[in-house]
Amino acid sequence: MKLAGKVAIVTGAAGGIGRASALCFAREGAKVTAIDRHAEHLAETVQLARQKGGEVIGEAADVGKELQVQGAVDRTVARWGRLDILFNNAGLVMVKSVESMTEEEWDRLMAVNLKAVFFGCKHAIPHLRRSGGGAILNTGSIGSFTGQLGTPAYIASKGAVALFTKSLALDYGRDGIRVNCICPGITDTPMLREHMGYGEEGERNIRARLARVPLGKILSPEDVARAALYLVGPDSEGITGITHIVDGGLLAAAEYNVPLQND
Repeated sequence: MKLAGKVAIVTGAAGGIGRASALCFAREGAKVTAIDRHAEHLAETVQLARQKGGEVIGEAADVGKELQVQGAVDRTVARWGRLDILFNNAGLVMVKSVESMTEEEWDRLMAVNLKAVFFGCKHAIPHLRRSGGGAILNTGSIGSFTGQLGTPAYIASKGAVALFTKSLALDYGRDGIRVNCICPGITDTPMLREHMGYGEEGERNIRARLARVPLGKILSPEDVARAALYLVGPDSEGITGITHIVDGGLLAAAEYNVPLQND
Protein backbone atom coordinates (compact mmCIF):
# COMPACT_ATOMS: atom_id res chain seq x y z
CA MET A 1 0.00 0.00 0.00
CA LYS A 2 1.37 3.36 -1.07
CA LEU A 3 0.39 5.35 2.05
CA ALA A 4 0.91 2.78 4.81
CA GLY A 5 1.85 4.48 8.06
CA LYS A 6 0.88 7.95 6.81
CA VAL A 7 -1.64 10.35 8.30
CA ALA A 8 -3.66 12.52 5.93
CA ILE A 9 -6.19 15.34 6.09
CA VAL A 10 -8.67 15.81 3.25
CA THR A 11 -11.02 18.81 3.16
CA GLY A 12 -14.27 18.98 1.25
CA ALA A 13 -14.65 15.27 1.94
CA ALA A 14 -18.44 15.02 2.15
CA GLY A 15 -18.69 14.24 -1.56
CA GLY A 16 -17.12 14.50 -5.00
CA ILE A 17 -13.34 14.58 -5.33
CA GLY A 18 -12.82 14.96 -1.58
CA ARG A 19 -14.82 11.85 -0.72
CA ALA A 20 -13.19 9.82 -3.49
CA SER A 21 -9.74 10.93 -2.33
CA ALA A 22 -10.38 10.19 1.35
CA LEU A 23 -11.54 6.69 0.40
CA CYS A 24 -8.59 6.22 -1.96
CA PHE A 25 -6.02 7.33 0.62
CA ALA A 26 -7.58 5.04 3.24
CA ARG A 27 -7.50 2.06 0.87
CA GLU A 28 -3.80 2.74 0.40
CA GLY A 29 -3.18 2.50 4.14
CA ALA A 30 -3.39 6.10 5.37
CA LYS A 31 -5.20 7.17 8.51
CA VAL A 32 -7.47 9.97 7.29
CA THR A 33 -9.22 12.92 8.86
CA ALA A 34 -12.07 13.89 6.52
CA ILE A 35 -13.22 17.49 6.95
CA ASP A 36 -16.40 19.16 5.72
CA ARG A 37 -19.09 21.45 7.09
CA HIS A 38 -21.86 19.12 5.84
CA ALA A 39 -21.89 16.72 8.78
CA GLU A 40 -24.51 14.31 7.43
CA HIS A 41 -22.76 13.69 4.12
CA LEU A 42 -19.41 13.60 5.89
CA ALA A 43 -20.70 10.76 8.06
CA GLU A 44 -21.52 8.84 4.88
CA THR A 45 -17.90 9.21 3.75
CA VAL A 46 -16.65 7.86 7.07
CA GLN A 47 -19.10 4.96 6.95
CA LEU A 48 -18.09 4.03 3.39
CA ALA A 49 -14.43 4.02 4.37
CA ARG A 50 -14.96 1.92 7.46
CA GLN A 51 -17.06 -0.61 5.57
CA LYS A 52 -13.96 -1.27 3.47
CA GLY A 53 -11.61 -1.42 6.42
CA GLY A 54 -10.30 2.14 6.19
CA GLU A 55 -9.35 4.16 9.25
CA VAL A 56 -11.16 7.48 8.75
CA ILE A 57 -12.60 9.99 11.19
CA GLY A 58 -14.84 12.92 10.36
CA GLU A 59 -14.37 16.51 11.49
CA ALA A 60 -17.35 18.80 10.89
CA ALA A 61 -15.70 22.17 10.31
CA ASP A 62 -15.99 25.30 8.20
CA VAL A 63 -12.62 25.57 6.44
CA GLY A 64 -13.16 29.28 5.94
CA LYS A 65 -12.71 29.82 9.69
CA GLU A 66 -9.15 29.61 11.00
CA LEU A 67 -9.86 28.34 14.50
CA GLN A 68 -11.92 25.45 13.14
CA VAL A 69 -9.15 24.46 10.71
CA GLN A 70 -6.50 24.73 13.43
CA GLY A 71 -8.59 22.62 15.77
CA ALA A 72 -9.10 19.88 13.20
CA VAL A 73 -5.37 19.76 12.42
CA ASP A 74 -4.38 19.69 16.07
CA ARG A 75 -6.88 16.92 16.90
CA THR A 76 -5.60 14.87 13.99
CA VAL A 77 -2.05 15.05 15.31
CA ALA A 78 -3.18 14.40 18.90
CA ARG A 79 -5.03 11.28 17.75
CA TRP A 80 -2.38 9.76 15.51
CA GLY A 81 0.85 11.43 16.57
CA ARG A 82 1.88 12.91 13.25
CA LEU A 83 0.77 14.47 9.96
CA ASP A 84 2.16 13.58 6.54
CA ILE A 85 -0.38 14.73 3.95
CA LEU A 86 -2.69 17.72 3.60
CA PHE A 87 -5.15 17.82 0.70
CA ASN A 88 -6.81 21.25 0.56
CA ASN A 89 -9.71 20.28 -1.66
CA ALA A 90 -12.78 22.13 -0.34
CA GLY A 91 -14.28 24.57 -2.81
CA LEU A 92 -17.40 26.20 -4.13
CA VAL A 93 -18.48 27.82 -7.37
CA MET A 94 -20.67 30.85 -7.90
CA VAL A 95 -22.22 31.71 -11.26
CA LYS A 96 -22.55 35.47 -10.94
CA SER A 97 -21.23 38.50 -12.73
CA VAL A 98 -19.10 41.07 -10.93
CA GLU A 99 -22.00 43.52 -11.15
CA SER A 100 -24.47 41.21 -9.43
CA MET A 101 -22.17 39.78 -6.76
CA THR A 102 -22.28 41.14 -3.22
CA GLU A 103 -19.25 41.73 -1.07
CA GLU A 104 -20.45 38.97 1.26
CA GLU A 105 -20.68 36.48 -1.61
CA TRP A 106 -17.19 37.38 -2.84
CA ASP A 107 -15.77 37.04 0.67
CA ARG A 108 -17.44 33.66 1.25
CA LEU A 109 -16.13 32.19 -1.99
CA MET A 110 -12.62 33.46 -1.31
CA ALA A 111 -12.79 32.15 2.25
CA VAL A 112 -13.53 28.59 1.09
CA ASN A 113 -11.47 28.48 -2.13
CA LEU A 114 -8.41 30.48 -1.12
CA LYS A 115 -8.24 31.52 2.52
CA ALA A 116 -8.93 27.93 3.61
CA VAL A 117 -5.84 26.81 1.69
CA PHE A 118 -3.81 29.39 3.61
CA PHE A 119 -5.28 28.22 6.93
CA GLY A 120 -4.63 24.56 6.17
CA CYS A 121 -1.03 25.15 5.13
CA LYS A 122 -0.31 27.53 8.02
CA HIS A 123 -1.37 25.01 10.65
CA ALA A 124 -0.23 21.81 8.92
CA ILE A 125 3.31 22.83 7.95
CA PRO A 126 4.80 22.78 11.48
CA HIS A 127 3.48 19.22 11.94
CA LEU A 128 4.71 18.13 8.50
CA ARG A 129 8.14 19.52 9.35
CA ARG A 130 8.20 17.58 12.63
CA SER A 131 7.29 14.42 10.71
CA GLY A 132 10.38 14.91 8.55
CA GLY A 133 8.53 16.31 5.56
CA GLY A 134 5.38 15.45 3.68
CA ALA A 135 3.05 16.50 0.90
CA ILE A 136 0.55 19.30 0.46
CA LEU A 137 -1.89 19.14 -2.43
CA ASN A 138 -4.17 22.05 -3.30
CA THR A 139 -7.13 21.83 -5.66
CA GLY A 140 -6.99 24.33 -8.48
CA SER A 141 -8.93 23.98 -11.71
CA ILE A 142 -8.61 24.26 -15.45
CA GLY A 143 -9.79 27.74 -14.48
CA SER A 144 -6.38 28.28 -12.88
CA PHE A 145 -5.11 28.87 -16.44
CA THR A 146 -7.99 30.44 -18.38
CA GLY A 147 -10.96 32.72 -18.00
CA GLN A 148 -14.50 31.38 -17.96
CA LEU A 149 -17.86 32.98 -18.61
CA GLY A 150 -19.92 33.95 -15.61
CA THR A 151 -17.61 32.85 -12.78
CA PRO A 152 -15.07 35.66 -12.23
CA ALA A 153 -14.66 35.14 -8.47
CA TYR A 154 -14.17 31.39 -8.86
CA ILE A 155 -11.55 31.88 -11.59
CA ALA A 156 -9.74 34.52 -9.52
CA SER A 157 -9.58 32.15 -6.55
CA LYS A 158 -8.29 29.20 -8.57
CA GLY A 159 -5.64 31.29 -10.31
CA ALA A 160 -4.43 32.42 -6.90
CA VAL A 161 -4.29 28.83 -5.58
CA ALA A 162 -1.97 27.82 -8.43
CA LEU A 163 0.59 30.55 -7.72
CA PHE A 164 0.27 30.21 -3.96
CA THR A 165 1.21 26.55 -4.46
CA LYS A 166 4.33 27.40 -6.43
CA SER A 167 5.46 29.91 -3.82
CA LEU A 168 5.06 27.43 -0.96
CA ALA A 169 7.00 24.81 -2.92
CA LEU A 170 9.95 27.22 -2.90
CA ASP A 171 9.57 28.21 0.74
CA TYR A 172 9.37 24.69 2.17
CA GLY A 173 11.32 22.49 -0.21
CA ARG A 174 14.34 22.41 2.12
CA ASP A 175 12.05 21.06 4.85
CA GLY A 176 11.19 18.09 2.67
CA ILE A 177 7.65 19.38 2.13
CA ARG A 178 6.36 19.01 -1.42
CA VAL A 179 3.54 21.33 -2.51
CA ASN A 180 1.57 20.71 -5.69
CA CYS A 181 -1.71 21.75 -7.27
CA ILE A 182 -4.17 19.43 -9.00
CA CYS A 183 -6.34 21.03 -11.67
CA PRO A 184 -9.43 19.02 -12.61
CA GLY A 185 -11.48 19.55 -15.72
CA ILE A 186 -15.13 18.59 -16.20
CA THR A 187 -15.71 16.23 -13.29
CA ASP A 188 -19.01 14.71 -12.18
CA THR A 189 -19.30 16.33 -8.76
CA PRO A 190 -22.14 18.05 -6.90
CA MET A 191 -20.42 21.37 -7.62
CA LEU A 192 -20.45 20.70 -11.38
CA ARG A 193 -24.15 19.82 -11.27
CA GLU A 194 -24.84 23.05 -9.38
CA HIS A 195 -22.95 24.98 -12.04
CA MET A 196 -24.38 23.19 -15.10
CA GLY A 197 -27.93 22.72 -13.85
CA TYR A 198 -30.06 19.67 -13.17
CA GLY A 199 -32.29 17.39 -15.23
CA GLU A 200 -32.39 17.47 -19.01
CA GLU A 201 -31.06 21.02 -19.22
CA GLY A 202 -28.06 20.12 -17.09
CA GLU A 203 -27.30 17.06 -19.20
CA ARG A 204 -27.45 19.14 -22.39
CA ASN A 205 -25.08 21.69 -20.90
CA ILE A 206 -22.60 19.00 -19.86
CA ARG A 207 -22.69 17.29 -23.26
CA ALA A 208 -22.06 20.63 -24.94
CA ARG A 209 -19.02 21.11 -22.70
CA LEU A 210 -17.77 17.60 -23.42
CA ALA A 211 -17.67 18.38 -27.15
CA ARG A 212 -14.52 20.36 -26.29
CA VAL A 213 -12.87 17.39 -24.53
CA PRO A 214 -10.75 15.12 -26.76
CA LEU A 215 -11.44 12.04 -24.61
CA GLY A 216 -15.13 12.85 -24.91
CA LYS A 217 -16.15 11.82 -21.42
CA ILE A 218 -16.90 13.37 -18.10
CA LEU A 219 -14.28 12.61 -15.46
CA SER A 220 -15.27 10.72 -12.34
CA PRO A 221 -14.15 11.86 -8.88
CA GLU A 222 -12.13 8.63 -8.76
CA ASP A 223 -10.19 9.70 -11.87
CA VAL A 224 -9.02 12.78 -9.99
CA ALA A 225 -8.47 10.88 -6.73
CA ARG A 226 -6.01 8.53 -8.45
CA ALA A 227 -4.03 11.53 -9.65
CA ALA A 228 -4.17 12.99 -6.14
CA LEU A 229 -2.80 9.72 -4.76
CA TYR A 230 0.13 9.98 -7.16
CA LEU A 231 0.90 13.55 -6.08
CA VAL A 232 0.85 12.84 -2.34
CA GLY A 233 2.47 9.41 -2.54
CA PRO A 234 5.97 7.99 -3.02
CA ASP A 235 5.74 7.82 -6.82
CA SER A 236 6.04 11.63 -7.03
CA GLU A 237 8.86 12.16 -4.53
CA GLY A 238 10.80 14.26 -7.06
CA ILE A 239 7.88 16.52 -7.89
CA THR A 240 6.99 19.84 -6.28
CA GLY A 241 5.61 23.18 -7.41
CA ILE A 242 3.59 21.84 -10.35
CA THR A 243 0.04 22.35 -11.57
CA HIS A 244 -1.09 18.87 -12.60
CA ILE A 245 -3.94 18.99 -15.12
CA VAL A 246 -6.53 16.20 -15.17
CA ASP A 247 -8.98 17.31 -17.85
CA GLY A 248 -9.34 14.69 -20.61
CA GLY A 249 -7.31 16.93 -22.91
CA LEU A 250 -9.54 20.01 -22.75
CA LEU A 251 -6.67 22.50 -22.40
CA ALA A 252 -4.52 20.79 -25.04
CA ALA A 253 -6.01 22.86 -27.88
CA ALA A 254 -7.13 26.42 -28.45
CA GLU A 255 -9.81 25.15 -30.83
CA TYR A 256 -11.50 21.77 -30.49
CA ASN A 257 -15.21 21.13 -30.79
CA VAL A 258 -16.31 17.69 -31.91
CA PRO A 259 -19.90 16.92 -30.92
CA LEU A 260 -20.38 13.62 -29.12
CA GLN A 261 -21.98 10.80 -31.08
CA ASN A 262 -25.78 10.90 -31.17
CA ASP A 263 -25.82 14.64 -30.49
